[in-house]
Amino acid sequence: ITRGRGPRTTVPAPGPDMRPDLVERTFTADAPNRLWVADITYVRTFMGWVYAAFVIDVFSRRVVGWQVSKSLRTDLALDALEMAVWNRQHVGRRIDGLVHHSDRGVQYLAVRYTQRLFEAGAVASVGTTGDSYD
Repeated sequence: ITRGRGPRTTVPAPGPDMRPDLVERTFTADAPNRLWVADITYVRTFMGWVYAAFVIDVFSRRVVGWQVSKSLRTDLALDALEMAVWNRQHVGRRIDGLVHHSDRGVQYLAVRYTQRLFEAGAVASVGTTGDSYD
């Protein structure tokens, strides 16, 4: 067995980002759809690495959106977000004012991802780059 590091999933976005950390590592919510956290991880398969993006509702600890891909493009994270938004709207739940927390990876700071959060009425919150506590 060869032990080695896995692939790098968090690549910091270039340039300054002025989005605040609204969570400050207090991962609690008093009701559903108040705080979502999003991240990307990886799984080794016989065919190579597979990346999984997910969005979790902090209150219920339920995965409300997910996506799996062989690449780390923005579409991976965006598809997970789309599933989360659809899941909430499908059952008649609004997410206006929801805080969406992620790290500072390029997928989460992409224009398309930020625009979709705005369209859904969510507020972006970012922690530090690749921090295991975020």
